[in-house]
Amino acid sequence: MAEIIQERIEDRIPELEQLERVGLFSRAEIKAIIKKVSDLEYKIQRRSLFKEDFINYVQYEINLLELIQRRRTRIKYSFKKDEIEHSIVHRVQGIFRRASAKWKDDVQLWLSYVVFCKKWATKVQLSKVFSAMLAIHSNKPALWIMAAKWEMEDRLSSESARQLFLRALRFHPECPKLYQEYFRMELMHAEKLRKEKQEFEKADMDMGNFDHPEEILNGELARIIYKNSISKIKGAEFHVSLLSIAQLFDFAKDLQKEIYDDLQAMHTDDPLTWDYVARRELEIQSQPGDEQPLTKQARAVEVGQREERCCAVYEEAVKTLPTEGMWKCYINFCLERFSKKTSSAFLRGKRLERTMIPFRKAHELKLLSESQCKQWIELLLHRDFFTEALEVAEAGIELFKDSVTMWQMKLQVLIASKSPDITMFVEEAFVHLKPQVCLPLWISWAEWSEGAQRHEDTEAIFKKAILAITGTSSVTLKDKYLDWAYRSGGNKKARTVFKSLQESRPFSVDFFRKMIQFEKEQESCKMTNLREYYERALREFGSVDSDLWMDYIKEELSHPLGRPENCGQIYWRAMKMLQGESAELFVAKHAMHQAGH
Repeated sequence: MAEIIQERIEDRIPELEQLERVGLFSRAEIKAIIKKVSDLEYKIQRRSLFKEDFINYVQYEINLLELIQRRRTRIKYSFKKDEIEHSIVHRVQGIFRRASAKWKDDVQLWLSYVVFCKKWATKVQLSKVFSAMLAIHSNKPALWIMAAKWEMEDRLSSESARQLFLRALRFHPECPKLYQEYFRMELMHAEKLRKEKQEFEKADMDMGNFDHPEEILNGELARIIYKNSISKIKGAEFHVSLLSIAQLFDFAKDLQKEIYDDLQAMHTDDPLTWDYVARRELEIQSQPGDEQPLTKQARAVEVGQREERCCAVYEEAVKTLPTEGMWKCYINFCLERFSKKTSSAFLRGKRLERTMIPFRKAHELKLLSESQCKQWIELLLHRDFFTEALEVAEAGIELFKDSVTMWQMKLQVLIASKSPDITMFVEEAFVHLKPQVCLPLWISWAEWSEGAQRHEDTEAIFKKAILAITGTSSVTLKDKYLDWAYRSGGNKKARTVFKSLQESRPFSVDFFRKMIQFEKEQESCKMTNLREYYERALREFGSVDSDLWMDYIKEELSHPLGRPENCGQIYWRAMKMLQGESAELFVAKHAMHQAGH
């Protein structure tokens, strides 16, 4: 092995001598390079090989190449690249070849090889890398697309890109992404040929071999791909994706019309088709040919007319296809337009009116999903339509009896409308729902009670909730209870609640940190209370939370009644309790603190 390494070091001597001779590196730097390279060579020549050693070697060589580039720029020297850079690039490729041969399945390694070749190697070499990679990873469409894109955009070889796509489709005959990118590539190729033709005609030059048939220039190859792809891949979503690609190319108007007509003919029963057709109306001007700049008011009227046409298509759609999915598309469109900002009160009013129509109709047909019920109630509450909001919430509960969201939405409506039936309603909800899903209702009920200045009732609500909610869901509830206690009765009340809950597991770290913070905010902050809170917190989280230990030590050091002599004992307790990374982190933080940082 030593002979091989020595030979490889000797192979480097010509380039190292050149680096020193032209003044890019000093003799001491050359010696450092030889020492480092010797270490790296030993690691990749030994019997048991590790991928990290190859990666480290490659990274070192890349760093060296970049350093050489920077120094060339600094001293303005651009010669001897064949003897220096090309030699290093060739060696890195050899390392990559060895690594990719041993760890064939590592896609990230192959991609690193590709990135290196893109920056430092020739196009022919990169083409070979792609071929080798695809021979092993032919089951990954994204790699085929990457290779074809490089052939098309970097090598400017549409024929090579086409061959790669055709090979890829033999492996993945039903991959939508491959068809989409192949379709895009053929349209880009046609656009490029059209531009070349225009340049020749502008210069009045003979086209010669550049004279292509009119069908090719109009995107006939893309049309063939489109026809083949829709025979293999069904569904409006794929169809729409091809139409969206075709619309990026102005010359492909006929192809766009053909795809659009096929979409309407083949996928009439798909909500996505109707959604696409309706949204197209936004792009069509009401008065084509009128090039006069519009006033703000006229522009608002124009936008309103477009949206009206969209809604007319949606109305036809829900008659033809009265499904929940179709209503969802209609409602989502109306909500999108309603959420758009506008300074026109006329347009805002029209959008609200249009949004209410599909909500009401879908509600009558019982075709609103749970999330849409919630959206509608929120919209009605925002507009202060309390009566209608209550009706919708009640209907939502009838449809989705086990949904805590629907019960919570009705509670919000009752709170907003200042109903006297809130307590009765919440108790009814708890009868119908499982206790573990009721946390949002308990919190909303407690917040309403606090807002109504009912302190005794609020505490009673929290106490009932603590008994009803168990497990991890109760953690948030305890934090809320503690916050309320401090807001309503100060530190004394918070301490009473803390003591009542201190054995009611589970807790969050914040539960204890809140008590520590409440104590610190008092004029006479008691160290005995702080110690109590820290000790209780460490009993729960002392094995995982290094910050708690550090804060405890800092408290003993900084508090007027602290005992700095306790810090050593706290440190050793921490070292016994903390495990793994938490212990290492604690040691590092403690060392930084002792150093004054």
